[in-house]
Amino acid sequence: MRVLGFMTGTSLDAVDMAVLETDGEEIQAFGPAGERKLSEPVRELMLEATMEALKRTEAAPEVFGKAARAGAEEHFAAAEAFLAANGLAWGDLDLIGMHGQTVLHERPQGGRPGRTVQLGDAEWLATRTGVPVAHDFRSADMAAGGEGAPIAPVYHVANARRSGLEPPLAVLNVGGVANVTFWSGGEDFTAFDTGPGNGMIDLLVQDRGAGRFDDKGRYASVGKANEGIVRALLAHPYFEAKPPKSLDRYDFSLEPLKGVELEDACATLVAFMAEAVKLAFAHVEPPKALIVTGGGRHNPEIMKALTQRLPCPVKAAEDVGWRGDAIEAEAIAYIAARTARGLPITFPGTTGLKAPMSGGRIARA
Repeated sequence: MRVLGFMTGTSLDAVDMAVLETDGEEIQAFGPAGERKLSEPVRELMLEATMEALKRTEAAPEVFGKAARAGAEEHFAAAEAFLAANGLAWGDLDLIGMHGQTVLHERPQGGRPGRTVQLGDAEWLATRTGVPVAHDFRSADMAAGGEGAPIAPVYHVANARRSGLEPPLAVLNVGGVANVTFWSGGEDFTAFDTGPGNGMIDLLVQDRGAGRFDDKGRYASVGKANEGIVRALLAHPYFEAKPPKSLDRYDFSLEPLKGVELEDACATLVAFMAEAVKLAFAHVEPPKALIVTGGGRHNPEIMKALTQRLPCPVKAAEDVGWRGDAIEAEAIAYIAARTARGLPITFPGTTGLKAPMSGGRIARA
């Protein structure tokens, strides 16, 4: 199948797109990849939906429906330009994978199933494009008692195999939340959220009125990490929990950084992120290398902190021939293909289920 994958991360930055030719098992070919920044009205609408979601009401807030449609329209507009620029049309696609915008993720606690919400009107998109849309990849897993996240590990392993990389290997995606996949070889892989990625840094910078994010680590680069605050942040009960485990972008508070200068606060959060990743290594066989994907790899301070604090070589995705900005969109295309074929997309080692489980739904025109 030729599949277009869409991913919008919790940073509310852009619609990422990638075309993959795959049967959901092997990766036959990589098509074009790109992104379009979210328009400000849609970004604000998704942020409003996120703030409403954090109230944890039982009924879905009214803004969800409006945001889901706006998100689908944004995906359509982004892909219209993307496909045209690459000599493709909707009719050239067999399938679309749309992750949707995550506005809430609550892991299971004390026997209570978790909740996860990704906004995107798949039915509208399927009707508008005439192409089936695979979506809603997490909710079946959570309904069965799983963590619902992460879902990209099955693709990380498939991509590693195609690239001829040798296990044991780790792949770290640094988005709003950071998650890691540990591949021991064969079908044996484990994955979980390690802690905050860029999300806390973004929120801190925004809260201080200093921009939307710490561009290329310019604030952190001139700050000094407060290791006492790092230790305090690492005292969060999440780090005592055994994997598989998952996080919401808003599960950690910025309160410990109140009164700390912006530059030092950014440096402290970079150190916290790296130390949280280091803690993850305690649960697995040490890998030969860690491959870093996602927006965090563009921050030299993050890459430096990982290199200094981890017990293995740290490489950016491009160092092994991967398209670092496209990995998540490629993963959604791959997972969409697996959904269409009824193949498992979540596993005991990734979300804590007792057996591998298929998931996702297909919307058709």
